[in-house]
Amino acid sequence: MASHGGTIGIICRPDHETFGPVADRLRDRGFEVAFLEPGVAIPPERLDRLALLVNKKVRWESLRALAYAHRNELPAWNGYVPTMLFVNRLSQLAALDAAGFRVPDVRTEPPDGAYVGKAFFDVENEPALDGPGDFYQPLLYSDGVDRKYYAVDDGRTVHTAVVEFRSKLFGDREFLGRGEVRADVAERIQRLLRSTGARGVGVDVILVDGEPYAVDVNPATSFRRTGLEAAIADSIVDAMP
Repeated sequence: MASHGGTIGIICRPDHETFGPVADRLRDRGFEVAFLEPGVAIPPERLDRLALLVNKKVRWESLRALAYAHRNELPAWNGYVPTMLFVNRLSQLAALDAAGFRVPDVRTEPPDGAYVGKAFFDVENEPALDGPGDFYQPLLYSDGVDRKYYAVDDGRTVHTAVVEFRSKLFGDREFLGRGEVRADVAERIQRLLRSTGARGVGVDVILVDGEPYAVDVNPATSFRRTGLEAAIADSIVDAMP
């Protein structure tokens, strides 16, 4: 087992609008923070100097870093197991279903009518309306608003915020503002976090005839416009060995 130092490593740009302030909060509490460049292989000797690894970007290189951390008992905030569970789009749907969410159907062939084509792995690709994919989901007709539920478990409570966007399936993603947290959705996300060991996620929720469907989980999400910086810092500290 590697001998880990006292630095928190964050795979993210240092000027990120959420994780930059999170790093400042951690430094104010006496922790050293090092930003690691996304999309670049991280040498094992650099990982061995860390006390905790945080990943903000789903790239193959960061997934390999999380795998190394898992094998070498380096603690991680959103570790390899929950991250890979959510990066695989089929297993993420199963986890959402187990947490009590309604989820879209999955087809091996394009269905009649409008559909969404998706790759198995949610790494550097976007779902495509009526496009190619490893699997297909009939398009669910909603009000056209994606409600991104951001949730952070700080070890004592789960903090939740909602940010609304115009759906990117129909054009450029447009920020609409903060939304209301539905208690039933927040409860399912708490169940999802605690059953998988994830510390923080973004869950895309749409309303179909007024009922919430979860269509995606991001284990390395931005938390932009949520005001959850303090909760994220608390959660990272709670994950420290």
